[in-house]
Amino acid sequence: MRADARRNRARILAAAEEVFAEKGEGASTEEVASRAGVAIGTVFRHFPTKRDLLAAIMKELRARLVGEAAALAARADPATAFFDYFAFLVERAARVRTVLGLLAAEGMGVEPGDQIRALQQAVGELLAAAQRAGAVRPDVGIDEVMAILTAACQGALHGAWDDDLRRRTLAVVFDGLRPRP
Repeated sequence: MRADARRNRARILAAAEEVFAEKGEGASTEEVASRAGVAIGTVFRHFPTKRDLLAAIMKELRARLVGEAAALAARADPATAFFDYFAFLVERAARVRTVLGLLAAEGMGVEPGDQIRALQQAVGELLAAAQRAGAVRPDVGIDEVMAILTAACQGALHGAWDDDLRRRTLAVVFDGLRPRP
């Protein structure tokens, strides 16, 4: 793909994520094109159907989630990176509620696939680093963390948690993950 086509595709995806989050299923492809600063034909060249556009948004989101874990692992304090990433994932779940709902309305499930396995590996690496730093109980495994993370993301997603409820809930979860004195 040419550089300009890659840039257009990225702008379309970013604009579509915003437009769908703001307007829900009433969002139009024309609004996406306008927000991206491209012609409607450019949107359709990259994404022939709304379903294609929604699937691409989810694929891009999953890649960003894995990338954020790698960035935190590289630059953040291991004692806080795990908790920061956990909170980031729950917050993102609340933001993508509309896109997931639209995918379900289109009859598309969100398949775990390789990206979810990569996400679990990234969480596992952050968990191990946090445990080495003494910030997470040593008896907590990746299976428990993924179960808690999935439950918290589903709660934020389907319960439409506001920022305060999300913050308070995560404080309780994090307290349970930290070592006891």
